[in-house]
Amino acid sequence: MSEPLLLANLRVDESKIVDYLLSRSNSHGKAAFFLGFGFLPDAWESMSTTLKQHARIHPISAAVDSPHGTRYSVDGELETPSGRRPRVRTVWIRETDSDELRLITAHPI
Repeated sequence: MSEPLLLANLRVDESKIVDYLLSRSNSHGKAAFFLGFGFLPDAWESMSTTLKQHARIHPISAAVDSPHGTRYSVDGELETPSGRRPRVRTVWIRETDSDELRLITAHPI
């Protein structure tokens, strides 16, 4: 659909990884997936870097405008600590009047 988010200012909050994606109680099953590929809460910065790289190398598969901003979905293989490369969708939002894209979620596809 579109080019990768190569030049975008991408933001991944620590809480999005530690308290959501890698939280067994809050992730709706996403934690089991990501933990199974070697991502760890104590090394959240590594996952943050990997998710940003995912958005920079894979093309945007969908863009949806909303009252809060534009959401971008990016699909492709994800580098993981285990060396395996599962297909993952990352979802980012560029909020109205912002120059950065913030990670909303990530999940297997």
